[in-house]
Amino acid sequence: MKLERVLIVDPIKGEFTGDIEINNKIISKVTLKGYNDYKYIVMPGFVDVHTHGQKGINVMNASNKDFKIWAENNFAYGVTSFFPSTVSASKEQILNVLMNSKDVGLSIEGIHLEGPFINLEKKGAQNPEYIRNPTIQEFEEIINEQVKLITMAPEVENFFDVIDFLKEKNVVISLGHSSAGFEYFKRAFQSGVNRITHFSNALTPLHHRNIGGTGSALYLDFYLEMICDGIHLSPEFVDLTYKIKGPDKIILITDSFEGAALEDGYYTLGGLEVTVRDRKAFLADGTIASSTLVFNEGVKNFKSFTNCSLQELAKVSSYNALRNLYIFNKGRIETGYIANLVVLNNNLDLVQTIFEGKRVY
Repeated sequence: MKLERVLIVDPIKGEFTGDIEINNKIISKVTLKGYNDYKYIVMPGFVDVHTHGQKGINVMNASNKDFKIWAENNFAYGVTSFFPSTVSASKEQILNVLMNSKDVGLSIEGIHLEGPFINLEKKGAQNPEYIRNPTIQEFEEIINEQVKLITMAPEVENFFDVIDFLKEKNVVISLGHSSAGFEYFKRAFQSGVNRITHFSNALTPLHHRNIGGTGSALYLDFYLEMICDGIHLSPEFVDLTYKIKGPDKIILITDSFEGAALEDGYYTLGGLEVTVRDRKAFLADGTIASSTLVFNEGVKNFKSFTNCSLQELAKVSSYNALRNLYIFNKGRIETGYIANLVVLNNNLDLVQTIFEGKRVY
């Protein structure tokens, strides 16, 4: 396969016109041509590290076939790598997700456990029935090679006792659903934890006498997940975060659930009833519950909210997420990298998705 006369957007080398050659699954050649015009924009395939479902598929009860359909559906939104994300649940429910998602292949890179080891005060749309403290004993039962990412609150009992175990298992820890202030976030950061879940939702706000979870995330060198749907975060807040942190520390996510890409109506999340109205998902008490965002719309929103460059957009939509999770053979348009690519028009509308060297959308 050859993509000719395109604007190539690489997160490291930047933007230039040229041609891309693909053999089997691999980018075999990238040629700078200096064309005066181009047909399309080519960027690395998008990466969603935090998604609970879409189009009626719920991660907590998805079958092996459902996970395959989910991966295929994602191609329509440019997503070539994703991490199905659980919600707070029983040990048995988590093990069931791990069993049903095993050996699916396709674009599933691993599983993200969001909870249940979080602070009840900041549960958001998590089911309080299942929230509990982490223990080595439980982790020995549920942590396997599929689990790549886990969201926990730094102030919960045993948090600092389980960090080394998770590191040994190559599980990246993300701080979230937390009532903690600066001292806990600082201690976690000094212990090697360097990312924040869906910033700044379910964190304590910035205050001039204690900068809280929100201020800690901005002050310390954390990676920040962000849901750019215009509901979880205002455009101004997204732009403010971009101006403070820069494009190297932001990771776009959807935090989508089964109601994403479907009509308004009633759905479920972790056993809780969720209403979707005018794209907003919420519980009966008004709490925002996951999102209906699809990834390519979040990419367009981030560009609109921040006026970032295309090179920066490639970082926040793909490169940063992969590097944070130690995946080094994807996320660039460079010789030797796996050919996961998106082809866009000048409005950033998705034209094609290429997964492992094949057009899949």
